[in-house]
Amino acid sequence: MKNIMIVAMALTIGACTTTNPMYTIQSESGDYATQVPAWFMADYTGMKMCGTEKETQEGMCIFGAGTSVSPDLNLAIEKAKMIAKSELADMIKGTMNKQSKQYISEVGKNNGKTVMTEVETALVNSIEDTPVRGYETFRQEVTITKDGSYRAYVGLRLPMGELNKMYNFTIEQAVDAYQNKSSRAGDVWEDMVSVEEKNEGNNIQ
Repeated sequence: MKNIMIVAMALTIGACTTTNPMYTIQSESGDYATQVPAWFMADYTGMKMCGTEKETQEGMCIFGAGTSVSPDLNLAIEKAKMIAKSELADMIKGTMNKQSKQYISEVGKNNGKTVMTEVETALVNSIEDTPVRGYETFRQEVTITKDGSYRAYVGLRLPMGELNKMYNFTIEQAVDAYQNKSSRAGDVWEDMVSVEEKNEGNNIQ
């Protein structure tokens, strides 16, 4: 009986000392960030295998990375995630437009004229209505700046084809299915009402 009680006490003590692993936020020493995560500086301009150095996953993905600073930890992560998502959308459906304008004018009289030229060039990167559903966070790190703000680094990947968890389900398909179901239900109801009206008219009292 004494042995049983000792074992029970040991199990209780072990349960009390168990703690959840915590993420340690490193502090930046200077006014500017002189070190960034190596994965953040990787080339994400093309489609690559979905796996990283910490995991193995078959299939092709496109990747995006973003960083942002905010006094609020959650806002810093959210802003960095939005930048990473915009990179994904840019690779999927980004378009570039270039506009150039040139102005030439002459100033002066006769042989003393001077030609003045002004050139203006504008580059516009446009991303409109691009779905990035099914994206996954593959890396995320946070540091604290010298002034006490949070600097978040977020890496996202978007699996291609059937590897995407949203491949067989999209919001548009769900809405279409609901509308079709609602329409069919309305048609059935109208058919039932019309049949009942006909039967009432043909009843013999």
